[in-house]
Order: sequence, then structure tokens, then C-alpha cells
Amino acid sequence: MAEPSEDDLDLGISLEVVATLVDHARAVQGTDVVDLDAEAESDPDTGEAEDEFDEDSLRAAILALNEDEQAALIALALVGRGDFTAEEWDEAIAQAGERDNGEDAAEVLLGMDNFGDLLAEGVASFGLSIEDVER
Repeated sequence: MAEPSEDDLDLGISLEVVATLVDHARAVQGTDVVDLDAEAESDPDTGEAEDEFDEDSLRAAILALNEDEQAALIALALVGRGDFTAEEWDEAIAQAGERDNGEDAAEVLLGMDNFGDLLAEGVASFGLSIEDVER
């Protein structure tokens, strides 16, 4: 069986969006592997890079996605956490779409420890690397 590629895999959300959110989540949750401070230091007058990565902006970025993309993000985190396998993607999506307790996608994801890493692990379970995705 051939390894899936970015082109023939449809997760319901672009890998570029996922990669950007992984970076953002890692910065907010303190598991940052990308040196976001280097960008902030390179332009100290604006302060944009430093201010850009906070929980409110992360929540806004998640809520700006459509419902299908939000469900895909939650499903990726569930796969990354080990609740589902890549082969159980349809079940993961179904569960991610059922939020009976009224929580929005941002609340669900921000409630998961290190959810940026979970997203990266979810992508990895499909044979792809989030670090290889251009941002």
C-alpha cells in the first residue's frame, strides 16, 4: 500500500491551516518548538509577533474556521491522543461533530493538554509530518 501524500489525503482541512494552528497552540501552551521570539526580536517596533500568539487569538483562529474544519481539527487531536486510529477517521469526525455539552471547538481543543502536539501526532498517523508543511 502506498504512503498517503498531501495531495490525495482529504482531512477536511488544509494541512497549512493545521500547521499554522499547531505553531500557534505550541506558542500559547508553552511547548513551542518554533522560535517565534526570533521574529518578534527582528521587528521590535511592531510587537506584532509577540502579541499575535495568545489564547484569545488562538481561540479566534479556531472559531473562524467552518464547522467541518473545526470537526476535522478535533478529530485530528483525538487521533493524535490515541482515541482513534487513522483508519477510524470517519468515526473520529463523527464524534468531533457531536458536541452535546454546548462547548465550541476552541473550548474542546484548548481543554486538551498540548493540543498542538496532538494535532501534529494526528497528522503523523496519516504518514505526514506537520514540520514539512509550508507555512
